[in-house]
Amino acid sequence: MRSIWQIYKTDWLNIFKVPTGIFLIIAIILLPCLYDWVNIKSVWDPYANTEGVKVAVTSEDLGTTVAGKSINIGKELLDSLHNNKKLGWTFVTKEEAEKGLDRGTYYASILIPSDFSSKITGIVNGNLERPEVIYSVNEKVNAVAPKITSSGVSAITKQINENFTEAVSEALLTKLTEIGIQIEEQLPTIRKIETGIFELEGKLPEIQAAGQKVLELEQKLPEIHDKAQIILEVEQKIPEINQAAQYVLKIQQNWPKINEALSEIVVIQNKLPEIKQAVARIQELDDNFDKVANTIALASDKAGKAIEIVTAAQNALPRIAEIADEGTAIANELNKFLTANEETFKLIAPLVKQNLTLAQQAADATTLLTDRLLNIDPALLPTAAEVTALKDRLSTVVRLLGHTSSLLSRINSYIPGQPLNDHIARLQTIEKNMNLQIAILGAIATDLENGRTPLRDAVKRLNELSQNTSAALGIILSKYDSEIVPNLTKGIEILKTVNVTTSDILQTAKGKLPDIKAILEDVKSGLEFGQAELNKIQEQLPQIRAKVHEMAQALQSKTEAFEKAINIAAPFVQDKLPEIGEKLDKAAAFINNDLPQTEEELVKLADFVRNKLPEVESGIHKVAGLVRDDLPQLERAISQAADKLREVEANNHFADLAKLLRGDIKKESEFLASPVQIKENRKYPIPNYGSAMSPFYCVLSLWVGATLLISLLKSEAGNPEGRYKPYQLYLGRLATFLTIGLFQALCITLGDFFILHAYVADKIWFVLFAMLVSTVFVTITFTLLSVFGNVGKGIAIIFMVFQFSSSGGTFPISMTTPFFQALNPFMPFTYAISLLREGVGGVLWATALKDIVCLIVIIGISLFVALVLKRPLSGIIKKSMENAKKTKIID
Repeated sequence: MRSIWQIYKTDWLNIFKVPTGIFLIIAIILLPCLYDWVNIKSVWDPYANTEGVKVAVTSEDLGTTVAGKSINIGKELLDSLHNNKKLGWTFVTKEEAEKGLDRGTYYASILIPSDFSSKITGIVNGNLERPEVIYSVNEKVNAVAPKITSSGVSAITKQINENFTEAVSEALLTKLTEIGIQIEEQLPTIRKIETGIFELEGKLPEIQAAGQKVLELEQKLPEIHDKAQIILEVEQKIPEINQAAQYVLKIQQNWPKINEALSEIVVIQNKLPEIKQAVARIQELDDNFDKVANTIALASDKAGKAIEIVTAAQNALPRIAEIADEGTAIANELNKFLTANEETFKLIAPLVKQNLTLAQQAADATTLLTDRLLNIDPALLPTAAEVTALKDRLSTVVRLLGHTSSLLSRINSYIPGQPLNDHIARLQTIEKNMNLQIAILGAIATDLENGRTPLRDAVKRLNELSQNTSAALGIILSKYDSEIVPNLTKGIEILKTVNVTTSDILQTAKGKLPDIKAILEDVKSGLEFGQAELNKIQEQLPQIRAKVHEMAQALQSKTEAFEKAINIAAPFVQDKLPEIGEKLDKAAAFINNDLPQTEEELVKLADFVRNKLPEVESGIHKVAGLVRDDLPQLERAISQAADKLREVEANNHFADLAKLLRGDIKKESEFLASPVQIKENRKYPIPNYGSAMSPFYCVLSLWVGATLLISLLKSEAGNPEGRYKPYQLYLGRLATFLTIGLFQALCITLGDFFILHAYVADKIWFVLFAMLVSTVFVTITFTLLSVFGNVGKGIAIIFMVFQFSSSGGTFPISMTTPFFQALNPFMPFTYAISLLREGVGGVLWATALKDIVCLIVIIGISLFVALVLKRPLSGIIKKSMENAKKTKIID
């Protein structure tokens, strides 16, 4: 703590020693104040100065005559606007208005057309055409002016509507008042008569409707009788219904298994891309089968020639063995042998590659077979004979891989470092995988022979093993020419170097003869296998070609229909199957709980149809006869009596209206013109716009002040002889910055009070809140400068830009885009502006304490970043700054 105080004291002593330093500190304190005061004053009360917003007003209204009286509402409106000072109303001609609006002389224009008065008074003649006031606005001139002029036009429209409604209502109510007095005198007589005949007349529609329903019911009796017979038929079907119900219960009991089976359709839909890929591969094989046949024939010819060369080499080996005991002659003979049979050794590399290629083809054939086994279409499933043939082919490939591995091992033993060890180990792993595939294929073939469906897990395992085998062989083949061939050549060359002149090396060369013999045997064995395999393939090519073509044609014709069927069925299974299950459960519950009772009710209903329905039909016929014969006479009598009463006492239903019309006509017309009044209740009132904006500009000025501090002052304190620790240097210089920041807050707030005379409800708390906000902002900006160097200055400016838009300082945050609404809770401006607003309008401590806690948390985060992350990041920041200095532009 003492060291921090020493750094802080030294900073201020250094400042006071230099007059320029004192001047600079004062300027840093006052510049944010000027920014705050100027901005607040510029928006002090903008809505009180709207008289300068010029709006051109033109009236072409020709007026009209109503009841012999001339009326010109357009002229009356212009007269009223002469006394309206809310906007700068300017009365000009139509041409001047259009010209001024285009040039920006007027922000908006209002044109009252020539037929305005005639349309608005057309209601007297039954013409309800609404009049128009043409409002034009130049939105290019200013962004806010159109909103102000629009509110002015809305006020004019409201005034016209209210005045018109009030005038019409007053005239109408005046006329009706006279009628209302006469109606009220006749009310007692009307009441006595109405209690009798009119009440009965009011019931006539109901009586007539009831009679009509009886007639309709009589007409429907045959249909009802026929449908009632259905009830008797249903009663006879009850045993069959019970039997069907038992089937429903059985389906419901087995529904989990059915649901599980149908769910496989979704799995198949997910596998459709793989199935289509397999079909495409078969189609591609069918299209390119001629190339395959030509390649196999060429490979077979080459294999025959290679066998002849290897046989010749083997025949020459006994001669080498015979002369091996002749001392130095063995070297010459061995050299001649190696030279004469050099072509044989050159065949080793192509032979190995051929064997690996055949093995990969066998693995791919296994993959294709598993794709067919995973297909749901029975027509595409392989036969047991196909699976057995593939199993035998893999067995041959396993033997081939054993020879190939042995050959590579022998040659690898001559090469220093044995570079082929990884490839040999991979081949041995592939050999083991193929043995596993052979075992699985045997089990699948047995299942197919016995008419069983192979286990899906076993097929998937076989598919996985075949793909892994093909991929592993692909890796070996991809590196064959670049890694394996050079090493094979190198091993053979080393073998040739056995021929040296010394006796020891001759003996060594003699000892190598068995290895050469074994290598030649492996080569010949591999060649013979390859030729045998190629010959088998050539013999089977016509059959294979026919099967592949047949399969390609079948797949091509059925795949699209199969895919379409699956795509139709899968959504049904996903969307409708659960619903069917629920309905099935409800049906089963109905069968178990409600069906017996329903059957009992059905038996009772059938008994009613047999015994009681004839009596009901007879009664309906009697009532219908009364409706047809007697009811019309009764209705005519009642209607004639009611009509007579209406002739004597016309308009007797206006009693309530008469009572209403006896009131104050003027008040009632005013009420109809404006029935609702708004009572405004202002919470935390602020007298002017500038005072309301002072929290925002105060916060913005404090951030500007903090940015000035990090721009003009150094963040690193002097550390002679390294006596101070990094955190002491940070906190000591931070205290200096905070002191200046507190003076900035003090000057800004006091200037708001005593220079601008801004309204603040709680002045002391406003000052204290501003000092807290300044502490937060200085800590943030100083931390950015201390940790990130000059980059931190840029971050501080970017941070200010984002806070400006996402803090809700001007417009409510709910009016901004979702991006800025998402940023709002994480911005210091949000809590700083909210806290200062509490000081201006009156402190609500629940809100103020929440804002204070958030700001203190932000200080803690800044200190954590500075004290914990500064050292790990210092190396990166220092290197970045050094690179920036190399530009000779950036400091």
